[in-house]
Amino acid sequence: MKCVVLCYQVNELFSQTIADEKHDGKPSADNVKNHWEDELQISSTVLSVEELHSESYQLQGSYANGDAFQFEISGMRLVKIVSENAPVCFVGASESMIEKIILTNNAEQYIVKLFLKDLEPFANPVPGIYISTKEFPKELSS
Repeated sequence: MKCVVLCYQVNELFSQTIADEKHDGKPSADNVKNHWEDELQISSTVLSVEELHSESYQLQGSYANGDAFQFEISGMRLVKIVSENAPVCFVGASESMIEKIILTNNAEQYIVKLFLKDLEPFANPVPGIYISTKEFPKELSS
């Protein structure tokens, strides 16, 4: 099956009442529902999607000088995406940032909707991973 991941940073000041009264129920330029949206397509054949609470995420990469780093980020809400002939993929965010996650599927695809609160600063070190700045490794913040 295919899989699409939709990430939204919600605008906590959005008013559905104003949208209903003045814009036929739709958001407007001065009453936006989401600050931003991001869409990720999983290109491999997805076998399963599972939400995991209070998990650790292994953030790995290389410094500018080529030295490797690895940090364990705890307190994450992750969605584990298992695919055929591909490594397991994770998307998610720090628990403190999550408003809600909605997982659905139909005959053609899995749909992951990740809604993030708008009041907490964060880092987005890899597509689909959002880490609160208070939990982001200080060694990578420069």
